[in-house]
Amino acid sequence: MSGAMIFIKEDLKINDTQVEVLAGILNICALVGALCAGRTSDFIGRRYTIVVASMIFFLGSVLMGYAPTYAILMLGRCTAGIGVGFALMIAPVYSAEISSASSRGFLSSLPELGISIGILIGYISNYFFAKLTLRLGWRMMLGIAAAPSLALAFGILKMPESPRWLIMQGRLGDAKSILLRVSNSKEEAEIRFSDIKAAAGIPENCTADTVKLSTQTRGEGVWKELLLRPTPPVRWMLLAAVGIHFFEHATGIEAVVLYSPRIFKKAGVHSKHKLLLATVGVGITKAVCIFTATLFIDRVGRRRLLLTSVGGIIVALTGLGFALTMAENSHGKLTWALAFSIVATYTYVAFFNIGLAPVTWVYSSEIFPFKIKGTGA
Repeated sequence: MSGAMIFIKEDLKINDTQVEVLAGILNICALVGALCAGRTSDFIGRRYTIVVASMIFFLGSVLMGYAPTYAILMLGRCTAGIGVGFALMIAPVYSAEISSASSRGFLSSLPELGISIGILIGYISNYFFAKLTLRLGWRMMLGIAAAPSLALAFGILKMPESPRWLIMQGRLGDAKSILLRVSNSKEEAEIRFSDIKAAAGIPENCTADTVKLSTQTRGEGVWKELLLRPTPPVRWMLLAAVGIHFFEHATGIEAVVLYSPRIFKKAGVHSKHKLLLATVGVGITKAVCIFTATLFIDRVGRRRLLLTSVGGIIVALTGLGFALTMAENSHGKLTWALAFSIVATYTYVAFFNIGLAPVTWVYSSEIFPFKIKGTGA
């Protein structure tokens, strides 16, 4: 969207406020999608929830790619936002539930790595689509996202269902079969199977392939346990999960990513093609740092990566704000301030993606107990 915004404003003849609403509405709609995704995943399963997310995002991409008017573009953006909310919530949960403890942090952070690679591919494709006509270029930038949505929808059907969800439905035989496939050893599979059964309140000596569970165990009444009558431990878990997600967005990553062309323009980069190339650099930085984080998240721990990330973000954003303020209020051209603002932007993106970006979703997918994991995460 950041690259397309340069051309949307010119083609649809809209003002800055309309552009900002278009950019920001996705987060509001993503919140709606994320709230719906938890209960949906408890009802139809993790895999099919990912299929639903893919179809919603596919529809949003098609609408944005077609968009003859601002209203249709907004409708497509809102639809895509709901799909994003579904995907952001369910992907880490699915990864955490299907992976073994030794690789859970790595695998749970892969969705964030996928997002970063997708953003990088988007930046690169924007550069080439910008060479098309004004009317076609930005529509291709947005509409092309329909292709990976379809690939995800069909690809996830080849993956196994979450063994935790299967046990929650009483399908013990199916869950054990999957655990034997995804665990490092048969012994590990047996331990994981016993732990999940215990969390679901199933007797350890139960050997049936299917059992009938109570509605509470199956996830009904989850909102009551999570929000209306939470126990003190659940209340602290909820506070921690909401808090880390709030501050992840409060650092302003969407503003920096979406408005990076404007930041670079203020820093003295005026050519549209050079602006798009500069955003490619943002995408490369984001992808490289996310990949680095996935390699270290299980070795150094979530907390250490998070503290390193937050410290770097504070320094980078302080420097970016100072440099842009100096450049904007100076009477002449301050080359050092312009260069410093570009460096600060890349530094901020690097530190955000080395810790806060991957750890947030891994953390929230790990802390909640079995019965409320789908909704709580």
